[in-house]
Amino acid sequence: MTVASDRRERAATEPGAAAVVELAGVHVSYGADPALRGIDLQIAAGEQVAVMGPSGCGKSTLLHVLAGVLVPDEGSLRVLGDDLGGLRDKDRAQLRLARMGMVFQFGDLIGELTLRENLSLPLQLLGGRPAQIRVAVEAMLERLGLGEVADRRAAQVSGGQAQRAAVGRALVHQPSLLLADEPTGALDTVAADTVMEALMETVTEQGTTLVVVTHDNRVAAHLDRLVSMRDGELVG
Repeated sequence: MTVASDRRERAATEPGAAAVVELAGVHVSYGADPALRGIDLQIAAGEQVAVMGPSGCGKSTLLHVLAGVLVPDEGSLRVLGDDLGGLRDKDRAQLRLARMGMVFQFGDLIGELTLRENLSLPLQLLGGRPAQIRVAVEAMLERLGLGEVADRRAAQVSGGQAQRAAVGRALVHQPSLLLADEPTGALDTVAADTVMEALMETVTEQGTTLVVVTHDNRVAAHLDRLVSMRDGELVG
Protein backbone atom coordinates (compact mmCIF):
# COMPACT_ATOMS: atom_id res chain seq x y z
CA MET A 1 0.00 0.00 0.00
CA THR A 2 1.34 3.46 -0.89
CA VAL A 3 1.62 6.30 1.62
CA ALA A 4 -1.15 8.16 -0.23
CA SER A 5 -3.54 5.21 -0.29
CA ASP A 6 -2.80 4.47 3.37
CA ARG A 7 -3.67 8.07 4.23
CA ARG A 8 -6.93 7.83 2.26
CA GLU A 9 -7.87 4.55 3.99
CA ARG A 10 -7.25 6.06 7.42
CA ALA A 11 -9.34 9.11 6.50
CA ALA A 12 -12.19 6.91 5.28
CA THR A 13 -12.23 4.66 8.37
CA GLU A 14 -11.40 7.07 11.19
CA PRO A 15 -14.33 7.16 13.63
CA GLY A 16 -16.34 10.37 13.26
CA ALA A 17 -14.47 11.49 10.16
CA ALA A 18 -16.78 13.40 7.83
CA ALA A 19 -16.95 12.44 4.18
CA VAL A 20 -16.01 15.10 1.66
CA VAL A 21 -19.03 14.14 -0.47
CA GLU A 22 -22.33 12.76 0.87
CA LEU A 23 -25.28 12.28 -1.48
CA ALA A 24 -28.48 10.54 -0.39
CA GLY A 25 -31.46 9.99 -2.67
CA VAL A 26 -30.44 12.75 -5.08
CA HIS A 27 -32.80 13.33 -8.02
CA VAL A 28 -32.32 15.88 -10.81
CA SER A 29 -34.59 16.37 -13.82
CA TYR A 30 -34.46 18.65 -16.84
CA GLY A 31 -38.13 19.36 -17.28
CA ALA A 32 -39.83 15.99 -17.66
CA ASP A 33 -36.53 14.22 -18.37
CA PRO A 34 -34.86 12.63 -15.31
CA ALA A 35 -31.06 12.94 -15.25
CA LEU A 36 -30.24 11.54 -11.81
CA ARG A 37 -32.46 8.93 -10.16
CA GLY A 38 -31.86 8.53 -6.45
CA ILE A 39 -28.06 8.77 -6.25
CA ASP A 40 -26.46 7.61 -2.99
CA LEU A 41 -22.71 8.27 -2.87
CA GLN A 42 -20.02 8.92 -0.27
CA ILE A 43 -16.45 9.95 -1.01
CA ALA A 44 -13.81 10.13 1.71
CA ALA A 45 -11.12 12.76 2.12
CA GLY A 46 -8.21 12.16 -0.24
CA GLU A 47 -10.06 9.54 -2.27
CA GLN A 48 -9.63 9.48 -6.05
CA VAL A 49 -12.79 8.42 -7.86
CA ALA A 50 -13.56 7.82 -11.54
CA VAL A 51 -17.17 8.12 -12.72
CA MET A 52 -17.81 6.17 -15.93
CA GLY A 53 -20.78 5.33 -18.11
CA PRO A 54 -22.24 5.84 -21.59
CA SER A 55 -23.05 9.27 -23.00
CA GLY A 56 -26.20 10.73 -21.50
CA CYS A 57 -26.13 8.56 -18.38
CA GLY A 58 -25.87 11.57 -16.00
CA LYS A 59 -22.10 11.76 -15.34
CA SER A 60 -21.73 15.47 -16.06
CA THR A 61 -24.96 16.26 -14.22
CA LEU A 62 -23.55 14.49 -11.17
CA LEU A 63 -20.38 16.58 -11.40
CA HIS A 64 -22.43 19.79 -11.65
CA VAL A 65 -24.37 18.75 -8.55
CA LEU A 66 -21.12 18.17 -6.64
CA ALA A 67 -19.92 21.61 -7.71
CA GLY A 68 -23.14 23.25 -6.52
CA VAL A 69 -23.95 24.45 -10.03
CA LEU A 70 -27.15 22.36 -9.96
CA VAL A 71 -29.34 21.98 -6.88
CA PRO A 72 -31.09 18.59 -6.55
CA ASP A 73 -34.86 18.42 -6.96
CA GLU A 74 -34.94 15.84 -4.17
CA GLY A 75 -32.47 14.30 -1.73
CA SER A 76 -29.68 15.59 0.48
CA LEU A 77 -26.29 16.85 -0.62
CA ARG A 78 -23.34 17.68 1.61
CA VAL A 79 -20.00 18.66 0.09
CA LEU A 80 -17.00 19.70 2.19
CA GLY A 81 -19.26 19.74 5.23
CA ASP A 82 -21.82 22.16 3.77
CA ASP A 83 -25.42 21.48 2.80
CA LEU A 84 -25.21 22.81 -0.75
CA GLY A 85 -28.98 22.76 -1.20
CA GLY A 86 -29.32 25.16 1.73
CA LEU A 87 -26.75 27.69 0.54
CA ARG A 88 -27.45 30.81 -1.49
CA ASP A 89 -26.09 30.98 -5.04
CA LYS A 90 -23.33 33.42 -4.04
CA ASP A 91 -22.28 31.20 -1.14
CA ARG A 92 -22.04 28.16 -3.39
CA ALA A 93 -19.96 30.23 -5.82
CA GLN A 94 -17.63 31.28 -3.02
CA LEU A 95 -17.27 27.68 -1.89
CA ARG A 96 -16.34 26.64 -5.45
CA LEU A 97 -13.76 29.41 -5.67
CA ALA A 98 -12.14 28.86 -2.29
CA ARG A 99 -12.28 25.11 -1.74
CA MET A 100 -12.83 23.46 -5.12
CA GLY A 101 -10.98 23.25 -8.41
CA MET A 102 -12.46 22.35 -11.77
CA VAL A 103 -10.90 21.02 -14.99
CA PHE A 104 -12.89 20.78 -18.21
CA GLN A 105 -12.36 18.86 -21.44
CA PHE A 106 -11.08 21.86 -23.37
CA GLY A 107 -9.29 23.58 -20.49
CA ASP A 108 -11.22 26.85 -20.77
CA LEU A 109 -8.12 28.98 -20.26
CA ILE A 110 -8.30 32.64 -21.26
CA GLY A 111 -6.51 32.59 -24.60
CA GLU A 112 -5.29 36.20 -24.46
CA LEU A 113 -3.54 35.67 -21.13
CA THR A 114 -0.24 33.88 -20.60
CA LEU A 115 -0.13 30.57 -18.79
CA ARG A 116 1.38 32.37 -15.80
CA GLU A 117 -1.48 34.88 -15.78
CA ASN A 118 -4.09 32.12 -16.09
CA LEU A 119 -2.66 30.30 -13.08
CA SER A 120 -2.63 33.53 -11.07
CA LEU A 121 -6.36 34.17 -11.48
CA PRO A 122 -7.77 31.99 -8.64
CA LEU A 123 -5.27 33.39 -6.15
CA GLN A 124 -6.01 36.96 -7.22
CA LEU A 125 -9.75 36.37 -6.84
CA LEU A 126 -9.09 34.99 -3.36
CA GLY A 127 -7.21 38.15 -2.41
CA GLY A 128 -3.72 36.69 -2.27
CA ARG A 129 -0.71 38.96 -1.84
CA PRO A 130 1.33 39.48 -5.03
CA ALA A 131 4.49 37.94 -3.56
CA GLN A 132 2.62 34.87 -2.34
CA ILE A 133 0.89 34.50 -5.70
CA ARG A 134 4.20 34.62 -7.55
CA VAL A 135 5.73 31.92 -5.35
CA ALA A 136 2.72 29.59 -5.66
CA VAL A 137 2.36 30.07 -9.42
CA GLU A 138 6.05 29.58 -10.17
CA ALA A 139 6.12 26.41 -8.09
CA MET A 140 3.09 25.00 -9.92
CA LEU A 141 4.48 25.92 -13.35
CA GLU A 142 7.71 24.10 -12.60
CA ARG A 143 5.90 21.08 -11.17
CA LEU A 144 3.88 20.77 -14.37
CA GLY A 145 6.88 21.27 -16.66
CA LEU A 146 5.55 24.58 -17.99
CA GLY A 147 8.31 26.94 -16.90
CA GLU A 148 9.69 27.44 -20.41
CA VAL A 149 6.30 28.33 -21.90
CA ALA A 150 4.87 30.23 -18.93
CA ASP A 151 4.93 33.58 -20.76
CA ARG A 152 3.23 32.30 -23.89
CA ARG A 153 -0.42 33.06 -24.35
CA ALA A 154 -2.74 30.14 -23.73
CA ALA A 155 -3.84 30.25 -27.36
CA GLN A 156 -0.23 29.79 -28.51
CA VAL A 157 0.69 26.54 -26.73
CA SER A 158 -0.07 22.91 -27.53
CA GLY A 159 -3.22 21.20 -26.34
CA GLY A 160 -1.30 19.15 -23.81
CA GLN A 161 0.48 22.21 -22.41
CA ALA A 162 -2.80 24.12 -22.17
CA GLN A 163 -4.47 21.25 -20.35
CA ARG A 164 -1.58 20.94 -17.89
CA ALA A 165 -1.97 24.67 -17.28
CA ALA A 166 -5.70 24.12 -16.67
CA VAL A 167 -4.79 21.49 -14.09
CA GLY A 168 -2.38 23.95 -12.49
CA ARG A 169 -4.99 26.70 -12.38
CA ALA A 170 -7.43 24.30 -10.68
CA LEU A 171 -4.88 23.22 -8.05
CA VAL A 172 -2.72 26.28 -7.43
CA HIS A 173 -4.87 27.38 -4.45
CA GLN A 174 -4.70 23.84 -2.99
CA PRO A 175 -8.44 23.07 -3.01
CA SER A 176 -9.95 20.33 -0.89
CA LEU A 177 -11.91 18.90 -3.83
CA LEU A 178 -11.02 18.73 -7.54
CA LEU A 179 -13.72 17.95 -10.11
CA ALA A 180 -12.61 17.03 -13.62
CA ASP A 181 -14.94 16.49 -16.61
CA GLU A 182 -13.23 14.45 -19.38
CA PRO A 183 -9.90 16.18 -18.64
CA THR A 184 -8.07 14.35 -21.45
CA GLY A 185 -10.94 13.94 -23.91
CA ALA A 186 -9.49 16.41 -26.43
CA LEU A 187 -5.92 15.06 -26.32
CA ASP A 188 -3.97 12.32 -28.07
CA THR A 189 -2.80 9.34 -26.02
CA VAL A 190 0.70 10.67 -25.25
CA ALA A 191 -0.53 14.10 -24.17
CA ALA A 192 -3.38 12.52 -22.18
CA ASP A 193 -0.97 10.32 -20.22
CA THR A 194 1.24 13.33 -19.45
CA VAL A 195 -1.72 15.36 -18.20
CA MET A 196 -3.02 12.54 -16.02
CA GLU A 197 0.40 11.85 -14.54
CA ALA A 198 0.77 15.53 -13.65
CA LEU A 199 -2.74 15.68 -12.22
CA MET A 200 -2.37 12.55 -10.12
CA GLU A 201 1.05 13.48 -8.75
CA THR A 202 -0.22 16.90 -7.68
CA VAL A 203 -3.49 15.82 -6.05
CA THR A 204 -1.71 12.99 -4.23
CA GLU A 205 0.92 15.36 -2.86
CA GLN A 206 -1.70 17.90 -1.80
CA GLY A 207 -4.11 15.28 -0.41
CA THR A 208 -6.87 16.65 -2.63
CA THR A 209 -10.04 14.60 -3.07
CA LEU A 210 -10.54 13.93 -6.79
CA VAL A 211 -13.61 13.07 -8.86
CA VAL A 212 -13.05 12.49 -12.59
CA VAL A 213 -15.82 11.95 -15.14
CA THR A 214 -14.41 9.97 -18.05
CA HIS A 215 -15.26 7.47 -20.77
CA ASP A 216 -11.60 6.42 -21.05
CA ASN A 217 -10.47 3.26 -19.26
CA ARG A 218 -6.85 4.49 -19.41
CA VAL A 219 -7.83 7.55 -17.39
CA ALA A 220 -9.94 5.55 -14.91
CA ALA A 221 -7.01 3.19 -14.31
CA HIS A 222 -5.11 6.03 -12.62
CA LEU A 223 -7.72 6.36 -9.87
CA ASP A 224 -8.45 4.37 -6.71
CA ARG A 225 -12.13 3.69 -7.19
CA LEU A 226 -14.58 3.30 -10.05
CA VAL A 227 -18.23 4.39 -9.91
CA SER A 228 -20.34 3.27 -12.87
CA MET A 229 -23.52 5.00 -14.04
CA ARG A 230 -26.32 4.04 -16.37
CA ASP A 231 -29.59 5.90 -17.04
CA GLY A 232 -29.07 8.28 -14.14
CA GLU A 233 -28.34 5.57 -11.58
CA LEU A 234 -25.25 4.09 -9.97
CA VAL A 235 -24.71 0.50 -11.04
CA GLY A 236 -22.37 -2.28 -9.97
